[in-house]
Amino acid sequence: MYSYEIIGSDNHDEFEAFVKSHPKGHMLQTWEWSKQKSFWLFQGIVVRDESGEIKGAMSVLIRRIPLTPWTLMYAARGPVCDINDREMLACLLDGAKELAKKHRSYVLKLDPDVTFEETTFMAHMKDLGFVLAPKAPNFENIQPQYVMRLPIEGKTEEEVMAMFKPKTRYNIRVAIKKGVEVRICGKEAVSDFYRIMVETGARDQFMIRPAQYFADMLDNLGEDVRLYMAYYEGEAIAGTIASHVGDKVWYLYGASSNSHRNLMPNYLLQWEMIRWAIQTHCRIYDFRGISGDRSESNHLYGLYRFKSGFNAVFTEFVGEYRYIFRPGAYHFVEKAMPMAKKMIKKFRK
Repeated sequence: MYSYEIIGSDNHDEFEAFVKSHPKGHMLQTWEWSKQKSFWLFQGIVVRDESGEIKGAMSVLIRRIPLTPWTLMYAARGPVCDINDREMLACLLDGAKELAKKHRSYVLKLDPDVTFEETTFMAHMKDLGFVLAPKAPNFENIQPQYVMRLPIEGKTEEEVMAMFKPKTRYNIRVAIKKGVEVRICGKEAVSDFYRIMVETGARDQFMIRPAQYFADMLDNLGEDVRLYMAYYEGEAIAGTIASHVGDKVWYLYGASSNSHRNLMPNYLLQWEMIRWAIQTHCRIYDFRGISGDRSESNHLYGLYRFKSGFNAVFTEFVGEYRYIFRPGAYHFVEKAMPMAKKMIKKFRK
C-alpha cells in the first residue's frame, strides 16, 4: 500500500536524491530545475511504501494564469516511478488532486519520459482519466515529442566515435585539425554565448531567452550543467549548454556564429558533450528535440540530419497528457492562451 505527501523547497533533499538516482529520473523533474523557473511554485509529490521508503515522485510546477483565478500545474517529464505500477500512478494523481484543490488549478499537464511502445502505461493513464493530446510533430507542445538519443552504456570513447557516420567523424576531425578549441566556461562567457545565440536566432528565425536566463542556469544547476564554448584564434564562434543528471546528459541549447561555420565547431561541441556523458558513465546522451516529420521537404529536416549523423536513435514519446480538474476553465484558458501568445509574438517581432 502506498501513501503520498507534499513537499516544498524547504525539505527537498530526499526528493532530489530519489529523482537523480531513478532510471526514469530527468533533469526537468529536479528541484534544482525548479529554481530556474522563478515564476513557478515548486511542489513535490513523494509516494512511500509501508516501510516509509520513497518509491515514486513527481515535481509539479504551479503558475497562475494572468487575469484569471486559476493556475496551471505542470510536471515536466514526470512522473519518476515504475510507470507500469497503476497503484503508484493513482497515488501520485491523488497528490496532484490535493494540490489542485489548494491552488485552484484547472489542469495538470505532464509529458513523461515514456515511449509510445509502453502500452501498459498508456492504458493505466487512460483508465485514471488522463487525456492524451494530439501528436505534436513540430514542437507544438511544451516539450518535444520526438527526440534523438544515443545509447552509450558501457562504451569507451573509441567505441562511441566508431558508431558515428563517416561524415560526422570527418567533420569532428576537421574542427580539431583547423584549430578549433572547446572550453568549459563559467558565467564570464555568457555574454559571448548570448551574442552568438542572438545571431543564431535571427538566422534560423526563433525566439531566444535573455542572457540572464543562461547565467542563472549556471548558478541554479551548479555542477549538473556546463557551458561549452568553441574558439578559433581566440574568437568565440559557437557554444552549447548541457546538463547531467543520473544516467543521462541532455543537450539543451546551441548557438553558432555566421562566420567560420566551415570549421565545423558544432560537431566538435557535440563530441565534447558526449564525452562528458561517457566519462560520467551515462546510459544515454540525449540530443533533445527534432520534428516527427523526417521528410526532406520539412524545414526542420536539417536538425534531424545533423543529429542522425551521430547515429542517434529516433525516439517517439507518448506525448502530453492532461488531467482536467475544471472543464469550463480548461476550455476558456486553452482557447484564449494561443490567441494571447500569437499577439505577444507579433508584438515582440
